[in-house]
Amino acid sequence: MGVRRRSGAFILQVNPILCDGFGHCAELAPELVKTDEWGYPILKSDPVPLADAGTYESARYAERGCPRQALHIHRISEKKPH
Repeated sequence: MGVRRRSGAFILQVNPILCDGFGHCAELAPELVKTDEWGYPILKSDPVPLADAGTYESARYAERGCPRQALHIHRISEKKPH
């Protein structure tokens, strides 16, 4: 059995229609989410490598912890050269 490497990256996305600005996401994933003065998320837009396991786990906690289910982790697959 070998070590499985995660390739590719992800970004955390928010559906602004569903979001009510509770701010739980900023508590659960502070490295990815800041909030504005009303509690609505301002998300990091740069892709994060899936190999960054700690940040990915925080994103998963934020996605699962959102009371309005407004967050989604979008995976970006690594393009392989031809």
